[in-house]
Amino acid sequence: MSWRTQGFADRDAIAQIPSWLNPLAQALPGVQSSDVTRFVPIDGSGRHAAVLVLFGDGPDVLLIERARGADAHSGQPAFPGGVAEPVDVDATSTALREANEETGLHTAGVTVFGALPDLWVPVSDFVVSPILAWWHEPSPVAVQDSAEVSQVQRVAISSLVDPAHRYTAVHPSGYRGPGFMVNDMLVWGFTAGVLDGIIDYAGWGREWDVHREVAIEL
Repeated sequence: MSWRTQGFADRDAIAQIPSWLNPLAQALPGVQSSDVTRFVPIDGSGRHAAVLVLFGDGPDVLLIERARGADAHSGQPAFPGGVAEPVDVDATSTALREANEETGLHTAGVTVFGALPDLWVPVSDFVVSPILAWWHEPSPVAVQDSAEVSQVQRVAISSLVDPAHRYTAVHPSGYRGPGFMVNDMLVWGFTAGVLDGIIDYAGWGREWDVHREVAIEL
């Protein structure tokens, strides 16, 4: 399996995406893991995984909520994705396969235009590759296995950037990070960190009150 550690942008694919995604795509090659998270992968450590950050023409982004008791990220909103399998040739293959398995996404309607650099998730010891894509031909999506996923949602970009929906999420462990209250979900942790970075790189950010806190309920 071929795995990468740096972000990339596919020039041919960029020509096929809408103009509102261009600033994000153009920023990708210059992004470092440390720009997104303080948890930078350590060489030779962690299990490989990938997630699909899929943008639709809402404009929106596809999120799931993991079923409670499913894994270390039980009950959390997340991007579709999961651990790499021997059948996967690279991180993109992992992200697309997992998205199909979890949501029923027709991957033929997806154009991958780039990726963020690999990020480390200490609680599960995953080294995760966020794969960015444009949903050029939307297909129906829904929960495929309720033991793994409790819901599938297309979340509007306008909701994510709305200052009224942004918080500093506080974990009982003392962790503090970006949080989004959207569609009756509190998005926090890895997923919120990636979304926060994407909003900045794309130039969609609006000033919000970083002192407004929300407690993470486990």
